[in-house]
Amino acid sequence: MTEAQDHGRPPDRVVILGAGPAGLTAAYEFGRANIASIVLEREAAVGGLAKTVEHRGFRFDLGGHRFFTDDAWVQTLWKDLLGDDFLYRPRLSRIRYRNRFFRYPLRPLDALFGLGVLSSVQFLLSYARARLWPAIPERTFADWVSNRFGRKLYRAFFKSYTEKVFGVACAEISADWAAERIDGLSLSTALGNAFGRSKRNGAARSLIDAFHYPRLGSGMLWQALADRITGAGGEIRCNRSVERILWSDDRITAIEARTADGRAERVCGTHVLSSIALRDLVHCLEPAPPPEIRAAAERLRYRDFILVALILDRAEVFADNWIYIHDGAVRVGRIQNFKNWSADMVPDRAMTCLGLEYFCSEGDDLWQARTPDLIALASAELERLGLCRRGEVIGGKVERVPKAYPLYDVDYGSQVDTVVRFLARFSNLHLMGRNGTHRYVNQDHAMLSARRAVAAVLKK
Repeated sequence: MTEAQDHGRPPDRVVILGAGPAGLTAAYEFGRANIASIVLEREAAVGGLAKTVEHRGFRFDLGGHRFFTDDAWVQTLWKDLLGDDFLYRPRLSRIRYRNRFFRYPLRPLDALFGLGVLSSVQFLLSYARARLWPAIPERTFADWVSNRFGRKLYRAFFKSYTEKVFGVACAEISADWAAERIDGLSLSTALGNAFGRSKRNGAARSLIDAFHYPRLGSGMLWQALADRITGAGGEIRCNRSVERILWSDDRITAIEARTADGRAERVCGTHVLSSIALRDLVHCLEPAPPPEIRAAAERLRYRDFILVALILDRAEVFADNWIYIHDGAVRVGRIQNFKNWSADMVPDRAMTCLGLEYFCSEGDDLWQARTPDLIALASAELERLGLCRRGEVIGGKVERVPKAYPLYDVDYGSQVDTVVRFLARFSNLHLMGRNGTHRYVNQDHAMLSARRAVAAVLKK
């Protein structure tokens, strides 16, 4: 039977691009429906941006991955996969600003004593002004945050960190990013939460004070899901870099990938579900799409980051799960203390593993820096921040993470719409996940986007 004759029939085999939360969820759901799937993953391990890396017995995630969801199906699956290894953890995070630490979410007395009475009054007056005369329309990230916190709080606690993350001015970032990532958060809700007036189920995600976490890191859950998939007959092929996506008329006809040892591999399926970056997907299409489609894909921007994991000969460094660094004097943006996520992330309780996150772009000076130089930079910045002595660092590991964050610049929406409208012509192609839809979603939302994609396939 040819591909063109498969219209209206249940899928015989599905090809899934990417083995992150979305790709693995899709494969799991197809397995439950007794439909064969093949997952192609570029990296050597599953988990995508949520995988866990091990170095000398120390485990660390690519960033911090809280497991928190309002969706009952997702929560049930997570607990089913890990059982007692799905820990419930208290959340402690702070912002380092003006050489002081401030609790986040906001604690009014903490802010009052840290900033001083005069600054606190100025922040409140700025907030009142924003409520009376908001920026309309809310086009940029700066507009969105200023309207909910006031201009002074925006400049103090949002501007520098956000620009460090994305590498562009907040005036160039769409308000969509704030609405998606910190929806429901404002000075009034933060104050309500601080004084116990917010209901947990209705609180913004940024305000939750506890979350679930796998005992051996976020990758532990995704490996458990991968084991469930292969145990049910699904196939996951790692070290497969997608190079060509062949199409004809209104269908994807084949995927061509290359293995780590350079072998070419062709895979065919009745449907393709993709969680790879939209820009990469368009560039892989053959025949090449029209110039305007390629141009729109090229204008989609991403932010990469480097994680420098440092092993410290020190039992305790700070009590937080993570710290945001609002300090232009250092390049690090956020510091994770993996031992405080789960004590079993370190093999020796007398030691600590910290993850320093450096936001950058492929090809810039940080991205091209040598591993020893990055470890030296991270060690020096920890000392400069007063968190440890450089001599306490006894080892390190560097992980470069491309396309970690889809960038919401002010015209990203029109570029995404142009690309997605073109891709909609393929009746057997379905988009899902963070990079597959160019949306900065959390793990649970990536999983739910995969469920929707699977449901769409099963309806055909």
